[in-house]
Amino acid sequence: MILEALTRLAEREGLVADPDFEMKPVAWLVRVDDGGRLIGIEGTHTTDEAVGKKKPKVRAKNFSIPKQSGRAGIKAPAAFLVDNAKYVFGKTTKDKTFSEAEGQEKSGWFRELVVRCAQETGDPGIVAVRAFLDRIHSGEQLLDLPETCLSNEMFAFVYAPDVDILVHQRPEIRKYWQTLRTQTFSHDEGTPRCLVTGEPVAEVGLFPALKGVPGGTSSGAALVSFNAGAFESYGWKGNDNAPISRGAAEAAGTALNRLLHPAYPDPRPESLGSPLPQWNVRLGPDTVVCYWAAQEDADGFVDAMADVLAGDDPRKVGEAYQSIWKGQPSGIESPSAFYALTLGGAQGRAMIRDWLETTVAEVDASLAAYFADLDVVRNATPAAGKEWTPAIPLRALMGSLAPLGKADDVPGVLFARWMRAAFRRDVTYPLAALQRALERMRAEMGRTTWQDTERRDARAAMIKAVLSRNFNKDLKPAMDETNHDTAYLLGRLLAVLERLQQIALGNVNASVVDRFFGAASATPQAVFPRLLRNARNHARKAKEGNTSGMGFWLDNQIDDILSKVGVAKPDRGGIHLGFPAYLKLEEQGLFVLGYHQQRHRLWQKKEDREGATPDAAVPAAAEA
Repeated sequence: MILEALTRLAEREGLVADPDFEMKPVAWLVRVDDGGRLIGIEGTHTTDEAVGKKKPKVRAKNFSIPKQSGRAGIKAPAAFLVDNAKYVFGKTTKDKTFSEAEGQEKSGWFRELVVRCAQETGDPGIVAVRAFLDRIHSGEQLLDLPETCLSNEMFAFVYAPDVDILVHQRPEIRKYWQTLRTQTFSHDEGTPRCLVTGEPVAEVGLFPALKGVPGGTSSGAALVSFNAGAFESYGWKGNDNAPISRGAAEAAGTALNRLLHPAYPDPRPESLGSPLPQWNVRLGPDTVVCYWAAQEDADGFVDAMADVLAGDDPRKVGEAYQSIWKGQPSGIESPSAFYALTLGGAQGRAMIRDWLETTVAEVDASLAAYFADLDVVRNATPAAGKEWTPAIPLRALMGSLAPLGKADDVPGVLFARWMRAAFRRDVTYPLAALQRALERMRAEMGRTTWQDTERRDARAAMIKAVLSRNFNKDLKPAMDETNHDTAYLLGRLLAVLERLQQIALGNVNASVVDRFFGAASATPQAVFPRLLRNARNHARKAKEGNTSGMGFWLDNQIDDILSKVGVAKPDRGGIHLGFPAYLKLEEQGLFVLGYHQQRHRLWQKKEDREGATPDAAVPAAAEA
């Protein structure tokens, strides 16, 4: 099903209209005349417009060139008529050097292809290229590469009488190349059938190499490959285990390379060379999710997907889709199927981490539910001169689960499972996200930088999402006075005790939260009796002088919360048997959420409190 969906995408976008050619950047055009004399080498580079602080990128122009197979190793073959400086001229570049012998060997392979084509076609363009290469080989023609030339940049040839046609695009050369790539085989009853088209396949070739797979090799990774006996069965050898015709394999491979590329050139005549929209999100150093719709009427929704998930720049997302951030589906009317393929790379092959097939309407509703799950108040304040992003970006969420906020340290499988839950509202979030969020919350609670507070906000959002969907908890974005869950109330209680200590003593080196958060969130019975005894002293001091209003109000808040838990304060004759001995994983999540939301209420600015609903505002008497 995966290969079939990819093949249909390639056909819809015209990626394989000419299966023997592909769009790729060609940096340098070598112009030669009839006698093989060099007229000049022209660069095709253009410079993108600068965006913000990002430096403008220099890009080579895209051309339709003979389809190149992936190559690796020291014996990698030359490509037909379009290749880099090592293979075309045998020359080193400023960024890569090699021996003269290696250069002569590789350029010899390239020249052999040219000689064979010239002999069989007699085309004057290829004859001129052959004469030019012979002159270089014999030393008659000296050649200096452009100073800015890099080892991965490709060269193509232009025959002087032609103006805008490359040599490999001349009709006779095109026909010759197509003949090389087409072979006819006889079929019999034992011939396997293509898994995509159902047609007989007499010879199963290699699946095209995929470029840009995170964790894969620079030469490309194979999606379908069998290179060891352990991968083979029933007597089949190599890729005969998964027979795919050349046409279907190239269509699927081209479609996947298009999905992996950040700006794949559009091969359609009406927009030739302009970049296609990016339909992937990089999840980590070894994981990427690619997504697409089966029908063109849903492409606008798919185009906005990466920016919707990033949530860091509303200007990039049209108004039609911004409602998703508020938990409301955009209402897109499309019956199209939606596909999401999560890939990782290892040992030269692409690994499928996840495959999802659903509908565009379902993804629209699921993303709205996803952002509703994540909606929670934030304790970090926006950076100076900036406003809060509409949603916490995906990488910020995942980064909050790793030390120092490094999203690349989060396992790719966790990224993949989280994305599946975002695309399908009937799929639960990975519990590993809850466990990691709690671990990082305990480990980093004492840190006070803006980045630490921002990461705590992200963890609170993830904890709320997991509890809402996995444990069917009805949780509000802000503090909920009606939530009488013991764990949630204890989290609120710790925030009140922290605020009471701060009012009484000011900022101390180690607050009650810095010292006791981990134990309080896991074993409340062992911690809260001691905290409440200390709170008597803090309350007595807070009720003096200018802080008396806040001191009395916080003391009353402690009474109110303890009454809901079923415990009285120690100075009023209460006992502490009502505190649970320990909290389960989901209860620890509720504790964190209660602390987070209560803390937001207690440290809320006056103007924000005045704009809040009556039951959410801190009473005026509580002003310090």
